Amino acid sequence: MTNIICITCPKGCHLSVDEENGYKVTGNGCPRGEIYGRNELQHPVRVLTSTVKIEGAAVPRLPVKTDKPLPKEKMFACMHLLDDITAQSPIKVGTVLAENILGTDVNIVATKTL
Repeated sequence: MTNIICITCPKGCHLSVDEENGYKVTGNGCPRGEIYGRNELQHPVRVLTSTVKIEGAAVPRLPVKTDKPLPKEKMFACMHLLDDITAQSPIKVGTVLAENILGTDVNIVATKTL
């Protein structure tokens, strides 16, 4: 039995996940908590937020994020790849800066218009 706190909403339900009984989840206040609890133990994912360099803008860094959750074990490799990205101003929110990062079908997108 593994105890975790659900992060799908601000409520923060205390979940218990029983790995020996098909990843049965208890303590969730909604169906999203059950899905989160099961996935967190079987294959955890996170949305990555960071910044990349930008040229031609009033600021040196552009905020970015993944457009979908990325497998947690690939987070550091993705951060390393972001060091090599330099955006060119002007850029709009939602512009894809890197596609299919690390072969995951996840894209890096701008989160601010500069």
